[in-house]
Parts: sequence; structure tokens; C-alpha cells
Amino acid sequence: MNDLIFLVTLICALVLTFVLRTPLKKASWVFYGIALVLVVLFVARESLNFPVYIERPIFFIMQKCTTAEALFVIVMYIGVLGEKSRIRAYLMPIRAELSILACLLAFGHIINYLMSFVPQVVYSTGSLRVNILFAIGLALLLAVLLVILGTTSLSTVKQKMNFAGWKRVQWLAYPFFLLTYVHILLFLLPSALSGAETAQFSVVVYTIVFGAYIILRPWAAVRKKRLAHG
Repeated sequence: MNDLIFLVTLICALVLTFVLRTPLKKASWVFYGIALVLVVLFVARESLNFPVYIERPIFFIMQKCTTAEALFVIVMYIGVLGEKSRIRAYLMPIRAELSILACLLAFGHIINYLMSFVPQVVYSTGSLRVNILFAIGLALLLAVLLVILGTTSLSTVKQKMNFAGWKRVQWLAYPFFLLTYVHILLFLLPSALSGAETAQFSVVVYTIVFGAYIILRPWAAVRKKRLAHG
């Protein structure tokens, strides 16, 4: 089911990105505020004791981080589209806003899981699985990268940085994107290797999405160099 949830979320996120492109650009702080409210409600949902019809939508959006993942995929794929692409021209102006939204939503997921797994590490009297320990360490690294990328995507911060320095910082998006894939695999692979069909299919879906980007990104860089040299 997770593989279908991700695909459906990706399609919905893409549609909403096109539909809400103008308001997102003109009133981005409204969307950031909504994302922050969702993060707070998600992290505090157990103590707030929401009715099911409120908790379920929040849980769906935040729990598996699929909404943030979908937005990150859109952000990264915008960058590999051709310079003459109409889709690129339409979405490029809101790429930073999409990135910030994805960062904010991802923090809800990270905070929730760190609250769950870190106490297990601190108070565990037995041994935790290696993949869980590695996933927690990787989550902390991803959180640091999220802070850096999200902060430098803000227009006020970007304006205070020189372009070359800002560009170097933004290169962190590539290892972040790849490490996100590794993070996902750390949770899916044990079940996939044990024969769980849902996990196996999820691995295939994520590998296609992330693998296609790994192939397309160098190709886009080569194409850009060719155009620059006439």
C-alpha cells in the first residue's frame, strides 16, 4: 500500500503545485504557516486527543513523510527539465517555495520518529537492529541538511549571500536527495528481503523515481554545457 500512497501523493502534489502556483508565489508565508501548524498538530496529536476525522488526514500527510518526499521529487525534477521546457518555466519561480514547504513538513516526520526511536536507543538494555541505529543517525544528518537547505532557500537569506556561496550550499540538495533514498531503503529492505511483496514493490517504485533522477541529472548538466558552448 505504501508504494501506492507515494504515487498517489506525488500525483496530487504535482496537480496542486500547478493549481496553487500563483498563490504560493504571492503568499508563500500562508503556506509555510499551514505547514508549521500541521507539524505542531502532528507531533502533539496524542496529547491533544483529536477526533478521528481530524487525526487521520494529519496522520496521512505527515506520518510516512510521503508529502514532503513528493515535493522534494518535484523540486529536484524541475532542475533536470530542459531550458525550453514549459513546465520548467512555469514551476521554476516557485521551486524555492516548494523546497521550504517540503523541509517544514519533513521536520514533522523527523521530530516524531526521533521522539519514538531515540528513547529506545538511550534506555535500551538489549540490542537494536543495525538498520534502525543507522537510520536514526542518518535522520539526524538529514535534519541538519534540511535546516541548511530550507534556510538558504528563503529569499531574505538568499539576498544576503553572494551567489557563488549560495550556489555551493545548494549543491547539498544532491547528497540530501540521495541520502533520503538510502533512509527509505533502510526501513524497506529488511521486509523486502524477507519476501514481503508490498515492501518489494515499494523498493522498486522508489528506486525508479530516484534512479531516474540519478540518470537524468548528469545528462541535464551535459546538455547545459553544450548549450553554453554553442
